[in-house]
Amino acid sequence: MRTVLRLSLLLTLATGCATTQGAASAPPEPEKKFSMRTYYMAFLRRGPAWTKERTPEAIEAGKGHMANIERLAKCGKLVIAGPFDVPADAPSDALAGIFIFDVATREEAVALTAQDPAVKAGRFTIEVLPWYGPTGLTYEGHIRPEPGLSCTP
Repeated sequence: MRTVLRLSLLLTLATGCATTQGAASAPPEPEKKFSMRTYYMAFLRRGPAWTKERTPEAIEAGKGHMANIERLAKCGKLVIAGPFDVPADAPSDALAGIFIFDVATREEAVALTAQDPAVKAGRFTIEVLPWYGPTGLTYEGHIRPEPGLSCTP
């Protein structure tokens, strides 16, 4: 009985050692280095033509605004866009939303923002500032740029 017990123990140890030796541990993943870079953030404020009423002009400008956001995202220029939760009693020139651009210059960000139908209609005014943020800024579910799509201002 002792012989069987010793043999079982020896087999168990041998199997465990063989398994441990056979499984080479994977090298640790290299640590991703955090880096930052310049983006351009456009602040959209309520403009002189802004109203809270849903007039045909406001609806049309809103549709054009959303189509422009999608177009700029598809060509890889617009990283993130979104509105602020502005209270109903906010001032007439309250901040309304932001665009964060991945472009080379402030001038390009200004030109791209100025093309927006809601900006052209006077519903928004713009201010563009450089913003230093994390490299590779993105979000889950972002629109992937379409190769060859032109967004030249």
